[in-house]
Amino acid sequence: MKNIAVCASFITGAHLRRIREAAERAGFTVSFFETQAALGEAIADFEVVFGYIPPELLPGARELRWLCAASAGVDQYLDDALWPRPDCLLTNSSGAYGPAISEHIIMVLLMLLRRMPAYQAALSRREWPSFTPIRSIAGSRVVILGTGDIGSHTARRLKALGAQVTGVCRSGRAGEPAFERVLPAAALDGVLPEADALVMALPATAETAGILSRERIALLPPRAYVVNVGRGSAVDQEALVEALEAGRLAGAALDVMTPEPLPADHPLWTCPNTIITPHVSGNMALGLTCDLDVEMFCQDLSRYAAGAPLARLVDRKRGY
Repeated sequence: MKNIAVCASFITGAHLRRIREAAERAGFTVSFFETQAALGEAIADFEVVFGYIPPELLPGARELRWLCAASAGVDQYLDDALWPRPDCLLTNSSGAYGPAISEHIIMVLLMLLRRMPAYQAALSRREWPSFTPIRSIAGSRVVILGTGDIGSHTARRLKALGAQVTGVCRSGRAGEPAFERVLPAAALDGVLPEADALVMALPATAETAGILSRERIALLPPRAYVVNVGRGSAVDQEALVEALEAGRLAGAALDVMTPEPLPADHPLWTCPNTIITPHVSGNMALGLTCDLDVEMFCQDLSRYAAGAPLARLVDRKRGY
């Protein structure tokens, strides 16, 4: 009998039943592990593994044929030396996080536009201010760097609120109609000067490292906000800090940084009009995210059992 290991703390009783039903139809048995340490002792016996798996466990997974990561980002698994065999399949859970992370983006962008950092600082001093003017999403020109699941969900919400949304991605193509236009990455420099906000939703790859460079930060207008929910490695943080402190940018909302956790003495903590969140825009705090994650695994399990291509297969060379 073929074996599946599931190691994910968000799994509920309903999720267990759904996975067991899908596994039975596919001819697999399922074992659930409450801790990564417990999985590490048994991982050699499993053909399929789903969940949050420390990459250092992979070399011991002698029977592994498919790892389904419960996360959207899989940069921790891209080193070929980790894998027990070169033909192992890797899928991610891109598609589960769009609703949660896009809502986070709307939240922090509204906070910045409506000057909530200034209000929070004043109210902590028990002052009673009235800051004017404020700005609106309606009529704002937003550039979304990364047009996948997260970028597309965000574009829909921004368009519904009246924004003009431009997508930028490697190919210059996206199927989401909420984007007024989609441009290739080579056109990024041309759209940054017109951006009221730049939203970054990129995976960690060699192509995305440092993509928001010092030179590109200088192209953004002083009214622009930077929102990053992808990876901290995509931003020149030193240049971003300098621009924020000098008032060359209106503000930033960062859910990802380098390093994480952000050191207590890092200058980002005290940058004006800056919202810091500890990499929580996605995670598994929203029940819908958990449900989607499990459902996508079950759907791909049916494909795997049938010998069909997996829907969320990652190219380990590209990183997504």
